[in-house]
Amino acid sequence: MSDTHLRETRHSSQELFKGKFLHAFRDEVVLPDGQLTSREYVVHPGAVMVIPMDVDAQACVQLVLERQFRYPVGQVMVEFPAGKIDAGETGFACAQRELFEETGYRASQWARAGVMHPVIAYSTEFIEVWFARGLMAGAPALDKGEFLDVFTATPQELLQWCRDGRVTDAKTLVGALWLQNVLAGAWTLDWQTLP
Repeated sequence: MSDTHLRETRHSSQELFKGKFLHAFRDEVVLPDGQLTSREYVVHPGAVMVIPMDVDAQACVQLVLERQFRYPVGQVMVEFPAGKIDAGETGFACAQRELFEETGYRASQWARAGVMHPVIAYSTEFIEVWFARGLMAGAPALDKGEFLDVFTATPQELLQWCRDGRVTDAKTLVGALWLQNVLAGAWTLDWQTLP
């Protein structure tokens, strides 16, 4: 099916802001009916989210989660480990790095689940979704100025917090959906073991 009747094309572009992390633009675009309008958006380098899971002594799945204050919304959020992809870095390398830096864990098995676009109306951001298992604990190596709590919870606890509104972070909500389907056997993952 063709989508040419829905496409908008850039007519002109104006840089609004260039920061250390974000880059904002206002473009004038031609709509499918030939009319002109403007679109404001933020260019983002992309990110990863890791769903770290392990099995405890009672054969119950345990998830590694974080609590972190998020300044724009002014509250502590429950999230899966995540972070932006550095220039020249692959999504997999970023997932490994972020899991270790933020939680201290390393994983022996990894699976790329897919990608999501969390804010399509105003950002180019994409987030690669990774699962990790075979976890080995260690000390985190947080970035300067980064403060967070690392804790574990069961999938059932996480899903309850999503339902009750305790978890409102979009990427973590999507991660919970992915996790629920993987654990139910509805969605499969292609696990790779690290050498």
